[in-house]
Amino acid sequence: MRPLALALSLLLLAGCTGMPGMSDVKQSVGLTPAPPAPPDPKSQMPALEERIAALVQEQRLKLDPAAKPLAIDSELSRIARQRAEDMAAKHYLAHAAPNGDTSASLLMAEDKTFQGLLGENLAAQHYTKQSGVAVDDFAQRFLDTWLDSAPHRENLSFADYNRTGVGAAVNGDTVYVAQLFATDLGQGPNAGKSGAVTSFDSPKAAKDAPAPAPPERLRGAINGDKSQSTP
Repeated sequence: MRPLALALSLLLLAGCTGMPGMSDVKQSVGLTPAPPAPPDPKSQMPALEERIAALVQEQRLKLDPAAKPLAIDSELSRIARQRAEDMAAKHYLAHAAPNGDTSASLLMAEDKTFQGLLGENLAAQHYTKQSGVAVDDFAQRFLDTWLDSAPHRENLSFADYNRTGVGAAVNGDTVYVAQLFATDLGQGPNAGKSGAVTSFDSPKAAKDAPAPAPPERLRGAINGDKSQSTP
């Protein structure tokens, strides 16, 4: 009798491993709701912009505790969004749009009194429809991408910048981001006068560049404006 009892026990144990659990039963009859779909990525772009700005601020202070805090500037934010939306609409990632527009040219068209340094960081990330856009994860990956690139890292850590604006846009399966950095807008001895945009290889190169000579009628009256703008 004992071998028979053992055989019955084994049969019962084997049968238990194949029995559906309650969750399986519920799902088979439609009682378990399907996982919620990820939010529309477009609705998450404002949160992504805010998170990127916060992470960049934290990181620049780690890189240089003396770096000026970055205030969110509405003008820079508006232009950064224009750049991100244009890249998303036309599927490119470059500092100059197909029509030649840059953040610097857009800024000068909007604010002819701009004086200061202007820097730009760009990046793009793909996402899947199933996973959507996880704001914290995407913001961290954008930051990590910039930290891995010397020019981008210098832009976000340059101590003299004190204004920023972040723009994010999505199209298809890609999120595009533009972050602008600048010194005070419309400040300095030339405030109210027409500005000029000059390209430099880095923020430091812009800051160290010789001051442009003032017009003939002003020579001897001022030493020239040392502020320059870089796209």
